[in-house]
Amino acid sequence: MIKTETQLESYLSEPTDEVIAAIAALEGDILILGVGGKMGPTLAKQAKRAINRAGITKKVIGVSRFSTPNVQENLQKAGIETITADLLSENSLQNLPDTQNVILMAGRKFGSTDNESLTWAMNGYMPGRVAEKFRDARLVVFSTGNVYPLTPVSHGGATENSPVAPIGEYAQSCLSRERICTYFSSQFGTPMAILRLNYAIDLRYGILLDIAEKVYTETPISLEMGNVNVIWQGDANAVALQAFAYCQSPPLILNVTGPETISIRYLASCFGTLFKKPPRFEGEEAATALLSNASRCHQLFGYPRVSLGQMIEWVTEWIQINGTTLRKPTHFEVRDGKF
Repeated sequence: MIKTETQLESYLSEPTDEVIAAIAALEGDILILGVGGKMGPTLAKQAKRAINRAGITKKVIGVSRFSTPNVQENLQKAGIETITADLLSENSLQNLPDTQNVILMAGRKFGSTDNESLTWAMNGYMPGRVAEKFRDARLVVFSTGNVYPLTPVSHGGATENSPVAPIGEYAQSCLSRERICTYFSSQFGTPMAILRLNYAIDLRYGILLDIAEKVYTETPISLEMGNVNVIWQGDANAVALQAFAYCQSPPLILNVTGPETISIRYLASCFGTLFKKPPRFEGEEAATALLSNASRCHQLFGYPRVSLGQMIEWVTEWIQINGTTLRKPTHFEVRDGKF
């Protein structure tokens, strides 16, 4: 049982032997852009712990506006150097240290419908400036499975070779990130990997928490997006850190998620059994959903370490002990791309 945020962050940032070996073989320091977001702190800590376990000297540098309280201080205590910067500021970007290994996590999703121009600037324009600034580095670029269309549930999810057809401006702007980064990779020969992630699970946020809270509070659960993919955030962190070894030009495209196509009805029923509360539903399952097939990722890095069943148990316990949450619903049920 995970009882505290300290325990949770420790587990999310625990490096595998494969991550330790990958970091030991990696030349140069690691710069993480957008480290202050939901996933960045544990990614940075996992990289730092891998460095320590490998017994090598290497910096992990995290860049963010650090608008969330205590994140910067917490990272510094973990031995991570931090830089406060707005990546849309050209001066701030150009003043960042030249680093051999860069992870681009910064982006914008929620609020996109109210401020589309900022979404496009963050998800399209800024990544291009980053790709030009760090043309001589290896870049791991976070993207999203939202670049795919809704696919038939029976087809097992979109693969990296499936046609993209993003729904809504958020997803379109994320595809622009990929296209612009690919352009600069071709122009400069910059080795890159683009990770299409959906959906990372942390006990403080994520699809499982969204569903579990609704079961617990006896709130109706929409079934329109009837199936999803999820992956433990620590496992997604591990993929990102190992992906440097696979950076290439043109970029490697990789779906990052768990192996299962998971029914929302099934998840709610699991939580209902554990909470001893019958779930309430509204709507019916559509024949299509936003789904990705990550078999290529699993071929390269193995199956995720944390199983779906384990995540369900942990989320259940977290709610029962009134664990801290980020109050940031995923809006996984959205089918029109308006976030």
